Amino acid sequence: MSAGDGLRVQSIYEGFFSGGARVLHSAVITGLHGGGRQTHSVLSIHHAVLREGLLQPMTEDPRYQALRAAGIQVASLGRRPGAPAAAPRGFTEAELSTAAELAAQSDVVLSLKEQPLRLVNQDGFPERPVIACLHRSDPEHQGPALDDLLATVENGRLVGAVCCAESTRDAYRAAGVPASLLHVIPNGVDLARFRPLAPRRRAARRGMLGVPPDATVVAFAARYDRMKDVALFVRAARAFLARATTRHVLMCGAGMSPTNPALLEDLRASFADRPDLLARIHLLGVRRDMESVYAAADVVALTSSFGEAAPLCLIEGAMCGAVPVTTDVGDAASIVDGIGLVTSRDPAAICAAWEEAARRRDELGLALLRSRPRFSHTRMIAAYSTVIERLHRGQRAALGAR
Repeated sequence: MSAGDGLRVQSIYEGFFSGGARVLHSAVITGLHGGGRQTHSVLSIHHAVLREGLLQPMTEDPRYQALRAAGIQVASLGRRPGAPAAAPRGFTEAELSTAAELAAQSDVVLSLKEQPLRLVNQDGFPERPVIACLHRSDPEHQGPALDDLLATVENGRLVGAVCCAESTRDAYRAAGVPASLLHVIPNGVDLARFRPLAPRRRAARRGMLGVPPDATVVAFAARYDRMKDVALFVRAARAFLARATTRHVLMCGAGMSPTNPALLEDLRASFADRPDLLARIHLLGVRRDMESVYAAADVVALTSSFGEAAPLCLIEGAMCGAVPVTTDVGDAASIVDGIGLVTSRDPAAICAAWEEAARRRDELGLALLRSRPRFSHTRMIAAYSTVIERLHRGQRAALGAR
């Protein structure tokens, strides 16, 4: 069966910008499209977005480029930052016409997170079974998007929701989504891409990042967002770097660059008395080679305070051989069980956990290797395929019984 003969599935994105949910969803639909049983397409509400102080055009995004390279059609309603348009939660007649025309060509609609459901709920949007893909554990922080999700339940459009974590399912069930609609598919990654490196290649990667071969390295991969508690990470990094001159810190993601004044203020606040330590903090910004960053690190850190479900950085880093150390948020503790450490939210305790993780890296290396099948994206993609097709069949059966 060719891709063109399969179930037609359209994903709706708010936009293309840096973030784990888009990385994961794009990987899923690329795998499904290439599997031959489903044909996928994407509609992005925005053509460009301004996030974390960074203008991110759709066509320059690595996820967009990977989707197009896989033969997946990607369309946009054309919204741009600052451009005149309908109210943020409303849509123009032209936008609705475009969205309806594209959705009419699909059998199933996937919504990447709940925000795009405000488009699905518009009058005139074609009647199609809708599956929401949920990637957080804090529906109460999603503003009117939670109301949009519940409205989709109420109007009967929502036939299911894929949750990337148990904490996601529990949170949305508590928020009013019926348990029967919630399906958990744990996150996975491409194990061929995210893998440990031989010592010589690892040293070469470190050299490219300006890190000495014998350094102890902590990597932090996150966008600059309140949820990530970057200030807490910086305070822990201050303690970590002050204790030995052979330690380095890598910070990656949208807003993790010298052009972000809020990040610079965080650094000034924590390093005012030791500006010399800042030479060992490497602000790398958005990277397209995260596997290189993780493989160069001894520890991958997460200091988030809320919202996380199944943080992709912990999985990617661990699969590259970096020991994951995390605060207890979402499913993070279960993800690192047996392969990493959970820490309190105290900077000194976080620093101590990083030190312990680095000391135990060789000891935990075997456990990290043994855990790889658990985090395979092949398993994840197969599960998505099964859920999408089962929910579509169920919807057809329900319609036939009316």
